[in-house]
Amino acid sequence: MATPTKDQVLNALKQVKGPDLSGDIVALGLVGPDDVAVSDGKVILAVRIPAERARELEPMRRAVEKVVAAVPGVSKVTVALTAERRASASPPSAGGVGAGQGAPGPASDTGAGDLGAGVKGVSAIIAVASGKGGVGKSTTAVNLALGLKAGGLNVGLLDADIYGPSMPRLLKISGRPEPVSGRVLRPMENYGLKVMSMGFLVDEETPMIWRGPMVISALTQMLNEVLWGPLDVLVVDMPPGTGDAQLTMAQQVPLAGAVIVSTPQDLALIDARKGLAMFQRTEVPVLGIVENMSYFLCPRCGERSEIFGHGGAESEAARIGVPFLGGVPLDIAVRETSDAGTPVVVSAPDSGVAKAYRGIADRVIDRLKQERQAAGRKAPKIVMET
Repeated sequence: MATPTKDQVLNALKQVKGPDLSGDIVALGLVGPDDVAVSDGKVILAVRIPAERARELEPMRRAVEKVVAAVPGVSKVTVALTAERRASASPPSAGGVGAGQGAPGPASDTGAGDLGAGVKGVSAIIAVASGKGGVGKSTTAVNLALGLKAGGLNVGLLDADIYGPSMPRLLKISGRPEPVSGRVLRPMENYGLKVMSMGFLVDEETPMIWRGPMVISALTQMLNEVLWGPLDVLVVDMPPGTGDAQLTMAQQVPLAGAVIVSTPQDLALIDARKGLAMFQRTEVPVLGIVENMSYFLCPRCGERSEIFGHGGAESEAARIGVPFLGGVPLDIAVRETSDAGTPVVVSAPDSGVAKAYRGIADRVIDRLKQERQAAGRKAPKIVMET
């Protein structure tokens, strides 16, 4: 069977009328070549609509799915409705939805959908972030969530790394989420955690060739169209770096705080500072810094080796005045249990590394209490930058 092309998909989309039945969604500028990704018969696309009309326009989304599914060679269709607007977009024809759209306005109006509305049934959301990849952020997020669970909290875990989801493997979860009602999904579960990841919705080897608007739309849906509650804490494993998705999450999601993960060496700390600065500029409380791979203890001779240096993250925390949450040693058990989907906090709870993670979780709980008390004493101030 012939592989479908982007042009074929766009031609098919011309059959779908705009939200107010005037013109088609392609002519109105609601979907364009940059909003469509085609790979091995799978089509993923985003349709830009006003956020407040998302529920009303669900029939249009289904119509888009139907016409694209009919294109020869298409095996699967994923359609996201997003309020994100491209900076280079030309104003659509007069009279259509979004008429007069152009470059994005202030950060508070960049079309993050319903991200800022809070998450029903969730008391606190904390982000686990890093300035770069490869520092063990996802492994830290999993074991932190399990440490919080061990502390008696109801905990959920959102894998916000759309391009490199790792939670299905780290938590040994397979299958697909089941719908509860309408578009609301039931989160997957293991080890007492409620979990959602793009890895549950696409094949592990399928590349996510998505632009910013599609990523933001997917994050919106995984936050607000999942039956999370009741939860005391939702841990969000953030994508590495400080790009569009990270900035939108920091600005639009009501985060109770952020945990920064770094390794001790200077190169990692340089990037960690960028993550810290992003949260500070968006007025998200930094709960503290974790130093991962802090040192290595030889399992045979017991000799300690500081492979990546030691104490760099603790020194950085002291320098900028944020708490140091603790160090986690470089331990082969962490790699083995992560690959096996049996995180060390539950598979080896009495090990030194598991105790380190639980200690970090206890300090995160204390920091959340402190931030909550501080918020009660001072009215929140919202600052949006263009």
